[in-house]
Amino acid sequence: MIDPQKKRAWAEIDLGHLEHNYRALRAMLPPGCRFAGLVKANAYGHGAVPVAKKLEGLGADYLLVACLDEAVELRRAGLRAPILILGPTPEDFAPELLEYGLTQTVQSLAEAQALSRAAQRAGKALKIHLKADTGMSRLGFLCREDTVERAAAEMAQAAALPGLEAEGVFTHFANADGDEEYSMLQLNRFLDLKRALAGLRVPIWHCAASAATLRFPCAHMDMVRPGIALYGHYPDPALEGLDGPGLLPVMTLKARIMAVRELPAGTCVSYGCTHTLRRDSRLAVLPVGYGDGLERLLSNRGEVLVAGQRVPILGRVCMDMCMVDVTDLPQVEPGQQAVIFGPQLPLEEKAQAVGTIQYELLCGIAPRVPRVYLVG
Repeated sequence: MIDPQKKRAWAEIDLGHLEHNYRALRAMLPPGCRFAGLVKANAYGHGAVPVAKKLEGLGADYLLVACLDEAVELRRAGLRAPILILGPTPEDFAPELLEYGLTQTVQSLAEAQALSRAAQRAGKALKIHLKADTGMSRLGFLCREDTVERAAAEMAQAAALPGLEAEGVFTHFANADGDEEYSMLQLNRFLDLKRALAGLRVPIWHCAASAATLRFPCAHMDMVRPGIALYGHYPDPALEGLDGPGLLPVMTLKARIMAVRELPAGTCVSYGCTHTLRRDSRLAVLPVGYGDGLERLLSNRGEVLVAGQRVPILGRVCMDMCMVDVTDLPQVEPGQQAVIFGPQLPLEEKAQAVGTIQYELLCGIAPRVPRVYLVG
């Protein structure tokens, strides 16, 4: 009997691999350094609630999300670990922050003042982390060599506001996987800020996401916050091998062959007739397309695994299907499984082929693709 979740295309999420990555990354940290697991964007496509529950069970000190809705989803699912919202939350939604016991990033004095007013109205205290912009130029108190004193003064003022409890200060590296010099410039700005705020009792200073966790032990500080590395991928292929035991991809995308067609040489394949068969061929039709997250740019250039062998995608990837050449695999029949990406067919190859990053491809796996969880 076919598992109903596997009748078409599905993503296998290996929680054993997740645990391996968590333990491998945690082993790199100094004693007392906290670990925050990134579960934003549906845990990079892996499923926020199951992944968060696994991380909470493993002892992750914090869970990090991008927005209020993601945080509320975790709380309603029973997650009790501290949750930090990395993006802004409007003052009008402060009651939800307080109701669900969430921690909010604050990136300006005006934002802190608005949240302070809301917390006072509710008669509760809101935990916050103050964000410093040391070179990402996105959000945060502007912290450059000529603005560090002003940033420190405004942060201290924000932390002293009634109704707010400043628990952390953090920044975000812009190019930790590529430019060490710029990353160290950012780190030094952050350390200057910490010295300027020496009188402020804030227990958690953090700046290291995946790349800095792997490359810069000097940036581990009080907490690290790996994202893509937690899911078994390196922010840059050049970083592979820097983490001791190695990372294991957590997601494998699979599809069940729905048909095998025998077609003569000269036959055009798929929309636009962008491929013409040069020989009599057998094509396997896979029920996975760009509507599922398989990039259309992989048309005539991507590969999948069938019967353990790499076979090329022929013609354009359709919304719901694609065709692959199995002419040299006479044993292939409808019902067999194909691997779109996974440990044996690295996602990084597909990302490179279409000129993007593995983050985007993982986050792009559509909700209609079931996530099937393998317990490690």
